[in-house]
Formats: sequence, C-alpha cells, structure tokens
Amino acid sequence: MFADRARIIVKSGAGGNGRVSFRREKFVPDGGPDGGDGGNGGSVIFCVDEGLNTLTDFRHVRKYVAESGAEGDKKNRTGKSGEDLYIKVPPGTVIKEASTGKVVVDMSGDTKEAVLLKGGRGGRGNARYATPTMQAPKYAQPGQPAQELELILELKVIADVGLVGFPNVGKSTLLSRVSNVKPKIANYHFTTLQPNLGVVDLDEGKGFVMADIPGLIEGASEGVGLGHEFLRHVERTKVLIHIVDAAGSEGRDPVEDIYAINRELAYYNPQLPTRPQVIAANKLDLLEEAAAAKAVEKLKAEFEPQGYQVIPISAATGQGVRELLYKVLDMLSKLDDKPVVFAQEYFPEQERNVSDEPFTVSYDSKEEAYVVEGPSIERMLGYTNLDSEKGFQFFQNFLKEKGILAKLEEMGIQDGDTVKVVDLSFDYYKN
Repeated sequence: MFADRARIIVKSGAGGNGRVSFRREKFVPDGGPDGGDGGNGGSVIFCVDEGLNTLTDFRHVRKYVAESGAEGDKKNRTGKSGEDLYIKVPPGTVIKEASTGKVVVDMSGDTKEAVLLKGGRGGRGNARYATPTMQAPKYAQPGQPAQELELILELKVIADVGLVGFPNVGKSTLLSRVSNVKPKIANYHFTTLQPNLGVVDLDEGKGFVMADIPGLIEGASEGVGLGHEFLRHVERTKVLIHIVDAAGSEGRDPVEDIYAINRELAYYNPQLPTRPQVIAANKLDLLEEAAAAKAVEKLKAEFEPQGYQVIPISAATGQGVRELLYKVLDMLSKLDDKPVVFAQEYFPEQERNVSDEPFTVSYDSKEEAYVVEGPSIERMLGYTNLDSEKGFQFFQNFLKEKGILAKLEEMGIQDGDTVKVVDLSFDYYKN
C-alpha cells in the first residue's frame, strides 16, 4: 500500500557514565585514579534512499532508538560508543516536529543525510579530575541523557509540474499520453489513489517531471475525502496544469470547477494559487466543433484577463497536447531551476526556552582557543543544521541571547581567535 505520511518517535543514545576507579596493583599501594570516560551515545541520522518511494515501512515500526554508550572502564579505558542509527527515507520526505508541525529538515535537494538527534556525550572518568591538590577524586561525570522527539514524516513528491483538477477530468489520461507512466484509468472518481510521476521528454533533450495529483473535491483542504493526503504533493511543484472538463460531461460548470479547486489550494496553502498556472480545457472531442469553440471562449473570457492562459486539448486524442507541453516548458524556463526545499522551522532549544541553564566559557592555552560548554548548548547542536543559513543564524542568536558572546568579549577575544563549541571550532569575528 502506498503511504505518504507516518508518525514516529526517535531517540538518540545516552552517553555512558564516567568510571570511578583507582589503580590496584601489587606493588602500588596508593594507586591514583584510573577511571575512564564513558562512550558517546549513538546519533539518529536520516538518509535518502533513491530506491524508496513510500513511507509504508514506518507503519509497522513506530519507535527508533540508537544505541547508548557504555560506562568507562578501569585503567583509563573509554567505554564503547553506541552505534549510530541510520533511518532511510524516500527523496522528498519532509520531517516535522509532531506537536507544532514545524519543519525540522527537508530530505531533498542537496540534503542526502541529516543528523536529527545527536547522541549524548560520554561522561568523564575520575582520572580526568585529578589535580595536584585533589589527587584521589571519588566522583565522575554522568553521561549526557538521550534526546527524544516525536516526528511526522510527509512525503511530498518532487516534480516540476503538477496536474490538478476534479476527479475524472483526464489527468491520468494526459500523463499516460505524454510519458511512459501507465496509471490505472477508469471512469469513476478517485481513480488515482497515489501520485504518479512521469518524465516528459521533448525535442533537443528538453523536458520536465510531471505529477498526476489525485483528484480533489470541495472541502479537500479541510480533510474531506482524501484531501490532505493529496494536497501536500502540490506544494513542491513549480507550475500547475489545471485540467478542466470543458465539455461539462458530468453536469458541472467548468468555470465553477476551476474556482472551486483554486479555493481548496488557497485554503491549504495561500501560496499555491499564486504559482504559475495554465488551464487545459479538456474533453473537447466530446463536443461538436461549434460547441467546443464556445466552451473554450467562455473559459478564455473568464480567466485570461486574470493571467491564466487557456489551451484547448483532448487528452484522449492528443489534440492540443504538444502546444500545452511547450507552453509549460516556456513557463519553467523563466523560473528558478532550484528544487523547492522547505527551510528548517523547528529549533528545540528555542522552543524549550532553556536560557537559564548554566554554561562555562574558558580559555585553553594549549589549544589556543576559547572553549564554550554547557548542556543546553550541546543539545542545541544536536538538533540544529548548521549547514543551512537559517540554522547557522539561529546558532549565532542562541550564543548572543545566552550571553556567551558578551562573556567572550569580556574575556578579551579578538577577531580571528578560535572558539570551540563542544566538538566544533569557529573563527570569531564581531559583527
């Protein structure tokens, strides 16, 4: 069964606890501390699998947990780190935080792999705390706890062009005529129960990917019928071909049909009706020539003043289809060729408001770097994609709001100095 939505829980591995241990050897009666560090917990990593096209597997397994790190051992041995957990998803999967619906990461475009939850750091063993004045520390650092998130996975098809319109207006017929896709076609509503993707090849190696979005009905944006299941697939397309039964073969008014579908698109996402759209007046082969011309003229009079070009076609016979495809190709050539990718919206540390949690800023003369540490900072880095502009901006704002930048300046940091945050290093430059 095709599935394009799933709800799961993911949990990273906890860091192993540091060990409290002392050397106990025959000829070393007062051995010093030798407790090792705990191992790091495994991270939860999502990766794109080009061979997948559905989220069906997530219907059977709901919780995904990475391995925790082992406790440190005596003789300064570090505990075994937990294995990272790799979760494979189809290209185009948008991962959202379940309670807010905000985007955590979009697995499309250049994003082929994303660390969603970073494993907890292992705690330091008591050997780390030995000093000239404290030669036998009897304490060790506990490992960082695991992080957990409930997620919604949504598969939004990656296509340049989306076919929209009421059920049984000829979307599947058109797709089967212009590509190598052969969807099931019959004369009843909701024939297509999943989006079909087809590659449209035109002359000189030009072409585009077209998606047959299952038929919509009024109320789809409110979940009537299978509305939400289908509307999400329109969001990534750049151009819409709005197919209408211009012959009115089912007794509906073609003009009202177009307005009804655009209302549903607007209710679901106000940006959708603003996408470039061309109207394909279909099923004209069912009318006499004069009646067909009259039907097309009525659509043109209503919609061309609004900026929508109306192209008469017959998906069944192929009439007008070539003109339609080249019109769409021309529209695409005027748009940005980058794929539609949804930016990160959910930053857990911002949502949880942990600004009162402690942090430390120190200078490591050995590494010649300022070192910033703290539990909330480490958690923030475990959630945030620093490769994205928005993610890195959030990281900078986080450091400013917690007072870390002010503390660094108070300590005399200069432009070009190195700042080490957990296991990442940055060059400091004042804005």
